[in-house]
This record gives sequence, structure tokens and C-alpha cells, in this order.
Amino acid sequence: MLMALTRLLALTAVAALAAPAAHAADPVRRHAQSLVNAMKYGPDFKHFEWVNPDAPKGGVIRQYVAGSFDSLNNFTREGKPAVGLGHIYDQLFESSPDEPSTQYGVIAEWVSYPDDFSSVTFGLRQTARFHDGEPIKPEDVIFSMEAQKASNPQAAFYYLNVVSGEKTGEREVTFKFNSVGNRELPFIVGQLTVLPKHYWTGKNAEGTPRDLKKSTVEIPLGSGPYKIASVDPTRGITYERVPEYWAKDLPANVGQNNFGELRYTYFRDRTPAFEAFKSGQLDIWQEASASGWATQYEFDAAKKGLVKKESLPIKRVAPMQVFAFNTRRPKFQDVRVRKAFNLVYNFEEANKKLFFESYIRTESYFDNSELKAAGLPQGRELELLNEIKADLPPELFTVEWKNAVNTPENRRKNMGEAAGLFAAAGWTPKNGALVNAAGEELTVEFLIDSELWQRVILPYIEDLKLLGVKATIRQVDSSQYKRREEDRDFDVIVDQLSQSESPGNEQRDFWGSKSADERASRNSIGIKNPAIDKLIEKVVFATDRAELIAATRALDRVLLWNYFVVPQWHLPAERVAYWDKFGRPAKLPSQTAAFDRVWWIDPVKQTALETARSK
Repeated sequence: MLMALTRLLALTAVAALAAPAAHAADPVRRHAQSLVNAMKYGPDFKHFEWVNPDAPKGGVIRQYVAGSFDSLNNFTREGKPAVGLGHIYDQLFESSPDEPSTQYGVIAEWVSYPDDFSSVTFGLRQTARFHDGEPIKPEDVIFSMEAQKASNPQAAFYYLNVVSGEKTGEREVTFKFNSVGNRELPFIVGQLTVLPKHYWTGKNAEGTPRDLKKSTVEIPLGSGPYKIASVDPTRGITYERVPEYWAKDLPANVGQNNFGELRYTYFRDRTPAFEAFKSGQLDIWQEASASGWATQYEFDAAKKGLVKKESLPIKRVAPMQVFAFNTRRPKFQDVRVRKAFNLVYNFEEANKKLFFESYIRTESYFDNSELKAAGLPQGRELELLNEIKADLPPELFTVEWKNAVNTPENRRKNMGEAAGLFAAAGWTPKNGALVNAAGEELTVEFLIDSELWQRVILPYIEDLKLLGVKATIRQVDSSQYKRREEDRDFDVIVDQLSQSESPGNEQRDFWGSKSADERASRNSIGIKNPAIDKLIEKVVFATDRAELIAATRALDRVLLWNYFVVPQWHLPAERVAYWDKFGRPAKLPSQTAAFDRVWWIDPVKQTALETARSK
């Protein structure tokens, strides 16, 4: 899966394997890689079909960000990095937001690897440059791999099987792996963000050596389409387009990165931010609230058509947004307790009263894809599960896993079953509270960083109290929330577990036993389960797409039956409102609306908008 929420990961049959087998003396050099389908574009393509190659450049786009930041280093888990830092960097290969788990060369002109996937070699473009004019060299690529693995536990798990990097030509670098058959590795090494070694091994203006492991507010050196123009940790960050950007004419970049400035303004709360959008101080609003989407767009500018409102469809694996239990805490280590919480949560009532029935209940860690476990296990999936049958609940093989459905007819039954599960786990009613044999009350604190979650969680709390669970909400600012999440100082948080069409090495970081005790790993739940560890390796070393699907479905099914989370909901669309001054391609990429990437300021619309607003 992804190193960032905006990068699509992958693993499965590499489409380019249709090419003849490579020999050591004559490797196949590929301009692109795909882990799902054949690439849409050959080595001589001019630009993607989802861009306007003649899009005008310039103008300012002003956007909202919730919370705050205190760092400009997004390669360490220290501090809270500013939004948008990916704009200043390039990768070896760049993901296509229109093709699942597919990427095209940027810093690297080509990639090659042997049939056993024991190494990968990249040929770097002679024109590749950092913003200070220094060429991007193999030494920078090797440094980037080593430094990122050392500074971030997510990168360490992601690139666990990458053991060494070597300069094998003037503009050629080879990474060797400590395993064979890990078909995803060439692809995910292609996702590597390349950093300037001379900058990060140098000293700052105060003479202090720079350290990628440390948080910093020093503006870093990059190589990408934008650089940081100004920073105010209390207010926001601005990026300016680099006119002489070395890769602007590459096919993978033509028609993209069109805005002259990207301005991100931070707000503590949604209400003042939305007022800023309504008054024209912000240009676009990406709506996260179903209630807001349904009720808050009757303001004057929207009525006049100066503000447009669209729900743009997307096709990708639905993120598993959840109430996540911290299973490091004894009270959540009994699966019966976790299942009881699932039974109590009344999604149907929330969807009706809060969400205007706009959401779909999420039923899988890989929902909206062929990777989702459904029905009863069969075929290859069943074979994989039978190998670890002794470590699995028996009902996994005989009962289809389903979320509790709390219709009025089912409500009493579900609450009764939840009460029975609490009792079976040793929590019995006493003076209106559930207590265990030691006399401890069953309490739970929901940790949040946005007031939007208050109205979602409060009805859940009231239902839990009916059974004797003493539940509360603790709202903190985004920096404190991040720190508490990374320190595992919480009972329950709202988490989003995003996946790609081709899961692989990142699953170790999500669910692997070794990541459970790592501060700031993505294993926020604290899962330590031998059966899950075995299935993760089946996913990582799947020999083809069919095997990957079977292994992923098996992993999905085991995760679900352990009730590590209470699944929430998803929407197969992006809800966007914006002041009508933008142009965009006739066809948008299928995986995302790609606002920052492919939209632009339309001079005619902008003039008309300014005229209309001045009246």
C-alpha cells in the first residue's frame, strides 16, 4: 500500500512480464510498471489522456487545512508535517491516478529486474536536477533509501527486503533484495522519493548538521514542480511553481502542475474555515460532512452560480474508516468485548439522521474491489485458511461475516447479544456500570481532533451507556492527537486504513506483529496474531494476481472475524465545491479528481467571476 495518502501502492502480476524473459546480459528496460493491468501508454506516449497539454499556467489556488503543523520534514515521525510537501519532491517513477497500481518514469528513465525479482536497476535521466541545479545522481538515490528507512518505521517495514544499494553505472543504481519472488519490490522501490544527499548531510544556517530523523522548520531542498515560498506554522504554507522545473516536459508531467501558487490556510475549526470559503477567501472546499453537503450550500454566491458544487465519482478501493480499538489495553484484548461494541453501533440510525442516507456501510478492509472477502471461503482462499485453521474461529468457515444491522426490528436483539458478550467476557452490571472481577468499571474514551466527530460519537456513547459502558469523548488539537496516537495513548480513535488495488509489503506495517510495538507504525490497533502474520507473507510473496486475490481475501476475512475495529462508511465519490474560475480536462482520472494536479485557472472565468462579485 501507499507511502502517502495520495500515492497508490500495489502488488500482483506485473503486466510488463508479457515481454520476453530477461537475460543478465540483456535486461528488459521498461518505461513503466503495472501490478494490475497492462499499461495504457507505450514508451513513445506524449501525455496522458486525462490532461490538457495546453493548460494555461499561473494563478493562485487557496485551500483549507484542519489543525496545525510544526515541521517541514515529512520523512520522520517527529512533529506534524505541513500539508503538500510532496509537491516539492520527485520520485523515481510517478503513479498514474487513472490506472490502479501503475507508474511511469520521472527521475528514472527506465527500470529492469531479473525474473526472480531479486534486485532492481534504474537508469536515471541525465537532465534530472534538484532546485539548486545539482544533478540527481545514484548516490542521492542510495542515500534516500537508507536515510528514509532509518528515519521512519513505515519506510523500514515497507522496504524491509531491500538490503543494499549500489552505483552500477554513471547514471545507474541497483538495489538488491534479501528474498526472491517478492514481485512488488521493483514497483515500490520505484515509488522512492529522491532526496539531495549533499543537502541532508550538510549543515543549516546555524552550523548544525541536518538530520532526516528530526523535525525541522528549515525550508528543504527539493527537485519537484513546486518549492516552498513562505511558511507560517500558525497560519499556513505557500508553494510556488518552478518555471524551470527540469521535468515539466516529460510525458508523465505534461499538462499538470498548472497553478502558479498553492496556498494552504490552517484553521482550528471547520466553522470559520467554511465562512472563509463562503466569503471568497478560499477557492475550493472538499466536503467531509454529509450534513454540510446537504444543508449548507444555500448561501448567496452558490444561489447565483458563482460557487459550483459537484460530487465527482471515483473508482478505487474504499478506505476502511473505523473506530479502532487499542488492543494493547487489557479491556480490548477479548474479542467478545470488541464484537459487542460492533453490535451496539447504530450505523443505520446515523446514516438516516446525520448523513442524509448518503453513505454505504463498509464491509471489508478492501471494499469496492475484487480483493474483498465475500460469502464463505472457497477455492484457493479456503486452502490458505485451512493451513492456519487451528488459529482461527470455527465460525469463519461456516458463517458469512456481516456488520450488525440495527434496524428497529433488530435493535433489541443486537443490544441483548452485546450484553451477553460483555457478561461472557467478565463484565457484569453493578449500580448501572459494567465491572469486572477486580471491581474495575468498563470505561472508554474516544479520542478525536475535530468537532465534526462529536455528533457522530455522542449517540454511540448513549447506546453504550444503556449497557453500562462509561464512555466519554476527548477532543484535542491535531498535534496532540498525532502525538497520542503515535504513543498509543488512547482507547479508541477514528482511523482510516487506506489500501490499493495491489496490497503487499505495507501490510506488515498495518497488521504485522513486529510493527505492533513500533512507535508511530500504522499498526495503531496493536495486532499481534500469528495467523495474520502468515497471511501477510502469503500476500507479499503471491506468485500471480490470482494468488494475490486469494491471499488478500483470506487476510481480510481473518481481520474481520477478529473485530479489531467497528467499520464506519464510505462514499465512492469526492464532494467538491469551488468558486467558478477553474478549467479542467474533459476526462478526469478515474482514481481521484486530481485537483492540484490537472485543473487550472481559466482566465475568462476568473474575469467573469471578479466582475460578478464586484457588482
